[in-house]
Amino acid sequence: MSAQSTPDPGIPGKSRTDSTRRKGAGGRRRKPPTGRRKALLATAWTAAGIVVLGGTGAGYLYLKLNGNLKTVDINQALGTDRPSKADNGSENILVLGSDTRAGGNKKLGGGTDDGSARSDTAMIVHVYEGHKKASVVSVPRDTLVDRPECTDPKGGTHPAAHDAMFNESYGTGGATCAVKTVESLTGLRMDHYLEVDFSGFQKLIDDLGGVQVTTTRAIHDPNSHLNLAAGTHTLDGKQALGLVRTRHGVGDGSDLGRIQLQQAFVKALIDQVKHVGVFTSPKKLYDLADTATKAVTTDSDLGSVNSLISFADGLKGISSSHMTMVTMPVRYDPADPNRVIIEETKARQVWTALKNDRPIPRTATEGTATGEAKGVVSGS
Repeated sequence: MSAQSTPDPGIPGKSRTDSTRRKGAGGRRRKPPTGRRKALLATAWTAAGIVVLGGTGAGYLYLKLNGNLKTVDINQALGTDRPSKADNGSENILVLGSDTRAGGNKKLGGGTDDGSARSDTAMIVHVYEGHKKASVVSVPRDTLVDRPECTDPKGGTHPAAHDAMFNESYGTGGATCAVKTVESLTGLRMDHYLEVDFSGFQKLIDDLGGVQVTTTRAIHDPNSHLNLAAGTHTLDGKQALGLVRTRHGVGDGSDLGRIQLQQAFVKALIDQVKHVGVFTSPKKLYDLADTATKAVTTDSDLGSVNSLISFADGLKGISSSHMTMVTMPVRYDPADPNRVIIEETKARQVWTALKNDRPIPRTATEGTATGEAKGVVSGS
């Protein structure tokens, strides 16, 4: 079986159809402005917000929304001992979903508030030269990795660790440690960083009016508070959060199955955004932008609404037919079925392809562990 996820058609990237055109003076039809309305939803957590910001063009929102954004100066923290930037315009973005149980997230997390946080979801988004296509590589949180030495946000130093769980990098040293670990693992420079938390994700989905998905079988997972019968559902924020966090109710019960659900949900979310009609409702547009900017933490280079709009505008030409989603090649740890080990040779094919700005070869994911949840969820 392959961990490759084949993109579906229908991601925003085309002009609005004639059915959305309005009649102007004298009964003549006129096209609404396009441009930034075609921004790509790049990932599960931040993309809806990016689409909204990329479509506004509303200068009066900037000052207020800028005040919502939280930033981390990754470049300052990591210095110059990093992989080199690509010189052809391609970019790598590390996107994390934080599973902290503190504050407003406590009742959503399904766990205890122990003062710690981990990266519940991690995706490496590679945008190719010309910004017409992208590859997304999901990194299983339970992967055993060699974590480099990290400095936490309070200045504390943590020595390098062998066979540490990937998601512990974030808990150990925050965003900068997560980026440093990914760069050490892949040899790729992360040009940008985006993070969203539980409560922000839930509210974003609610503000969108829910996301419609179809399940081919019932999903019941008390750990993620998800109960869905087989069939078509419009998921509210709480249900959507449960879906992207569930692992015990589908497939082989592993984190790899959860990743397959997350990738399916990303596609459904992308399809949903283009039908929301936010551009005809200033209040809905503002609510979404307000929620998105409160929900995300970015690197300092993306730490303004103008920067986010420019970033989104550069992605608007990417359609689903030019997006590939895969899971980092891994195998189950024979000593612990709840952990996975990197398939080094195959993973090297992935990182080499992205470093050279080439498509990920299918051979890189063939025969690797999958989670056995592909096809359980699809967009509607």
